[in-house]
Amino acid sequence: MIERYVFVKLKDEYSNAEGRKEVIERTLADLRGIAGADKIIVGAPADESALASWDISIVVVFSSADAVEPYLADPAHRTYVDDFLTPRVEVIKYWNFEVEVAEGPA
Repeated sequence: MIERYVFVKLKDEYSNAEGRKEVIERTLADLRGIAGADKIIVGAPADESALASWDISIVVVFSSADAVEPYLADPAHRTYVDDFLTPRVEVIKYWNFEVEVAEGPA
């Protein structure tokens, strides 16, 4: 399984509760249903330390590494990134990780 972690620092005019809410809602709406993505998880900072660095986190879960590139090239993904997200972004960082999951209580 591959998880793509995206961290976004919004431009000052969007770096507020209303701006974060808009990005979260739009991200879930626009990225849901794109082929290859098994799950989309979007969050806002839960503490002051996170808020000092980032406004939004996005995790996209894929069943395999082969699903990542087609997802990234999908026209719906490109429209979301190019037309909606990029104009609002000050800094964006992203990485892909191959993950293992343990089921049950830790």
